[in-house]
Amino acid sequence: MRVEIWSDIACPWCYVGKARFERALRDFPHRDDVEVVHRSFELDPGRAKDDIQPVITMLTRKYGMSQAQAEAGEDNLGAQAAAEGLDYRTRGRDHGSTFDMHRLLHFAKEQGHQELLLDLLYRANFAEERSVFNDDQRLVELAVAAGLDAEAVRAVLADPGAYADDVRADEREAAQLGASGVPFFVLDRKYGVSGAQPAEVFAKALTQAYGERSPLEIVDSGDADADACGPDGCAVPQR
Repeated sequence: MRVEIWSDIACPWCYVGKARFERALRDFPHRDDVEVVHRSFELDPGRAKDDIQPVITMLTRKYGMSQAQAEAGEDNLGAQAAAEGLDYRTRGRDHGSTFDMHRLLHFAKEQGHQELLLDLLYRANFAEERSVFNDDQRLVELAVAAGLDAEAVRAVLADPGAYADDVRADEREAAQLGASGVPFFVLDRKYGVSGAQPAEVFAKALTQAYGERSPLEIVDSGDADADACGPDGCAVPQR
């Protein structure tokens, strides 16, 4: 069974939702049969790389919150993260473009290091003091910590077109599936779960999706002797 997760590094609920989903997956009896695929989604697509501002400022301007409301929201997120064992800085974080991070995640996927890089990016953004925005050296350091080659990472960052099509393809697919926000979880392209739901909801969705998997139905032409290849070789036509 495949679970696809659309998320953004700048999304706090994606950070929390990933932990909740993983908690449900750890307790799922068929977890070894589940393939998890991470997909790209930008909360601010097209945002300039150097357009960076404090999170509190972004919240007040984008959503019309008062500063007190924005700070209360961050405090609530901090408590939610702590409940999942995650560190979360409720003050002093900033917000910016995540496009380069998504490009690196696609590169990391090719190298088999996507999951670890995603975790490191989340932690760097939400729990550590140094910003991940408009700082290529910071991204190189995180990518190397995830097991990637530094020069290869620099080459990806230096080429704005590298893996850009992969990011945009994920985003188009999210729109086609009806995702207007993240995190967005899709189970076997049959069920969708929106938001950082409690682990119990993810557990129920996993159980339901796994239980409703249908075995492959073979279309029988009635010709039992149709040519085919198998473990013992291929049928050789006889004259």
